[in-house]
Amino acid sequence: MASPTSSSTPSPLPPYTAASSADAMQLEDTHGAHNYHPLPVVIARGSGVHVWDPEGRRYYDFLSAYSAVNQGHCHPRIVAALTQQAQRLCLSSRAFYNDKLGAAERFITGFFGYEMMLPMNTGAEAVETAIKLARKWARERKGVAGDALVLGVEGNFHGRTMGVVSLSTDAECRGGFGPFLPGVTAANPDTGALIRYNHAEDLEAVLAAHGDRVAAFVVEPIQGEAGIRVPAPGYLRRCYDLCRKHNVLFVCDEIQTGVGRTGRLLAIEHEQVRPDVVILGKALSGGVYPVSAVLASRDVMLCIRPGEHGSTYGGNPLACAVAVAALEVVRDEGLAARADELGRRFRQGLRGIKSPLVKEVRGRGLLNAIEVSPAPGKTAWDLCLLLRDRGLLAKPTHDTVIRLAPPLTITAEQLDECVEIIVTAINEFSE
Repeated sequence: MASPTSSSTPSPLPPYTAASSADAMQLEDTHGAHNYHPLPVVIARGSGVHVWDPEGRRYYDFLSAYSAVNQGHCHPRIVAALTQQAQRLCLSSRAFYNDKLGAAERFITGFFGYEMMLPMNTGAEAVETAIKLARKWARERKGVAGDALVLGVEGNFHGRTMGVVSLSTDAECRGGFGPFLPGVTAANPDTGALIRYNHAEDLEAVLAAHGDRVAAFVVEPIQGEAGIRVPAPGYLRRCYDLCRKHNVLFVCDEIQTGVGRTGRLLAIEHEQVRPDVVILGKALSGGVYPVSAVLASRDVMLCIRPGEHGSTYGGNPLACAVAVAALEVVRDEGLAARADELGRRFRQGLRGIKSPLVKEVRGRGLLNAIEVSPAPGKTAWDLCLLLRDRGLLAKPTHDTVIRLAPPLTITAEQLDECVEIIVTAINEFSE
């Protein structure tokens, strides 16, 4: 039998970093599941509003990892919190108390004005948590005897896990994956008609017929994956009032819109509404570590008891240190107010584009989009490829919309430079 030090010892694994962009893309396509359709560019390094590929080309990042990097790539305060905590304790599980979680929960609930928090890791996990919490609340507090309904709206995106896609109306997310959770739906239970976003009368009709057995209404204050759809003033307030009338939890998914992105700490604040339940993720960690959370009142949150829900990594010390640092950066650098001011400047610049290709410019804060009128060889994807070649990374959604969401740390001068890049690219594209 060979000894452990003999030639039978496995050779060292090859390095995981790629020597070139071509190598990185080839390796991922060969060894990874094909569950994304990424733009053909490789990111090897990031700092602030910029990212670099392996060849050293620099780009402005106008996706910000779907708004996870509001504080800028590798913010030194957040990275320092990560590295310092990583040298002390990374994980304890919830089998024991740890010395970071309680303080982080106090800070985060105080930061957003809620009483209690349930920590998780990813946005989809947090949405699943909110669905479970709402159903338990409906049974224990509202007195729903049977299966409680959880309602969403057409065009929503809350993640791709099984419970969450039950709310979805996207055929690509749902196709071939059923059956879905009964009673978790964005459709009228009687007619099958979708509950349309920005149409409070659709929700009103469902609640009028079934309000006594509805646990929650889950909504994005601005729909992200649907194309940065900003609702009309009063829509969210009307939905909130309907929920109050029928004793239904108003659940706001702020995973993409929260933490300063739209010019407020929470996008729902534009409507002066305080949801019963808030779901946070993405920028809650500044893109440094997976952290998500569900916020609610004590009365709602304590419907879940020990053993009924949890996560090994949820609320771990590393996540707590990172989340607190990430929110301190948002507060100390005034990033919400900055997003509000620069967002107005950005939209003003984009609305000056004179091109038949541009159908609409819309957004709030630094969560914006250009909707294009596609032509053969001139789709949103093609325009994103041209922007990439000009040094700006953005990603289309639903073929006709380009989402534009830089880190909130971008300067006015950098933003003006990016407007010029976008204007020049669209003018060239329109020729």
